[in-house]
Amino acid sequence: MTEELLGKAFEDDKQRAGAAVALTALAESVTEIVPIHRGNRKQTAVARFAQRNPVVVQVCDEATWLQTEATLLAEIRNRTSVPVPPVLTSGCHNNVAYMLTAYIDGADLHERFTVFDSAIQRELAQSFGTSLAHLHEVFQFDGYGTLKTTSKTLTPRRDDWETWFREYGHRAVRRLPPVFEPLRSELRELVANSPVESAPPARLYPWDFRPGNALVADKSIAAIVDWEAPLAAPASLSVAKAEYLIADWYVPEPEPLRDAFKTGYESVRPYPSVPTVYRVAAIADSAVDSTGTVTNPQYPELEHDDAVAFHRRALEAAVENDPPSSSKPNSHDTRRP
Repeated sequence: MTEELLGKAFEDDKQRAGAAVALTALAESVTEIVPIHRGNRKQTAVARFAQRNPVVVQVCDEATWLQTEATLLAEIRNRTSVPVPPVLTSGCHNNVAYMLTAYIDGADLHERFTVFDSAIQRELAQSFGTSLAHLHEVFQFDGYGTLKTTSKTLTPRRDDWETWFREYGHRAVRRLPPVFEPLRSELRELVANSPVESAPPARLYPWDFRPGNALVADKSIAAIVDWEAPLAAPASLSVAKAEYLIADWYVPEPEPLRDAFKTGYESVRPYPSVPTVYRVAAIADSAVDSTGTVTNPQYPELEHDDAVAFHRRALEAAVENDPPSSSKPNSHDTRRP
C-alpha cells in the first residue's frame, strides 16, 4: 500500500525508493501521501497515518544538499529558539538523499502576508529579524561559501572572501535575462571594482530566508522551512537579501517593514552596515530562481514583465545607494498600465 501511495507523490523510481526507506523509520503504515510543490531541487510530500501525527518526507538527487540541510536543522533546534521542524531521520539510499521531519501545522506565509494588516506585517518582519540575528550570533565559520557536512558539523568550502564574493556576484548578474541590458554592464562593473573586505567574520547565510518558506499560525511564525544549500558569508550580505525578500517583496512602501526587521535584529546584536555591492548581489541573486526563471514578487504574484520591472527598479535604486520605493520615478519602468 505504501508503494502505491508513494507512486502518486514521487514519479521517479529512485526517489520513490528513497522515500520508502525513509518511512521505514516509522513503525506504522501510511494511509495517505500528498505531494507539496515547494522548490525546484527537492521532492516533498506529507505522509499521514492512522495513529500518529503526519510527517514531511523529502528526497533529493543531490545527496549532499539534503544531508547538509538535515544537519543544519538539528543544529538550529539544539542551539537557538528559531522555529524549525525537528528531523526524525535522514540518510541516503541508492544515491538519493532522504529526510523525514515533523509536520508543522500552519498556513503558507507567502499567501497570507498581504492579508494581514500593517501591524501584524511589522511583527512578522521583526520576528524574522530576531531569528536571523540569533542565527548570526550562534553560527560562526572560518571560511565562506557553500557549507558541507563533515563529521556532522558544517564546514565552508572556501577560504578567500573576496574571490568567493566576486564569483557569487558575477554569477548572479550573469544569470539575469537579456531584458536587464544595459543595466547588466553597470552591475558587472560594480561587482568587479567595488572595494570588498579582506576577511570579514563569516556567519550563517540562509539564502532563501523569506515568508515563502515560513508557516504562520495565530498570526505568528510557526516554523521556517527549506534550509537547503546554506552558505557562510558576512552578516551584511545575509541581511541585504533578507531585507529584499521580507521588506521589499510584498508591500508598496517597504520602509516600515525594513525598520521592523532591523528592530528585531538589533534586539539580539548590532545591525551590520550593508555595502552597495552586497545589496546589488543579493537582489540580483533573488531575481532569478535555480532554473533561470525570473522570480515573481508580491502576492498575488506579479506577471513576468511586472516582475522584471520590480527587480530592475530595486537594482537601480541599490546602485544609487538608495532603498527602493514604489513612488520613485524610473525611466526604465516597463510596468503595464
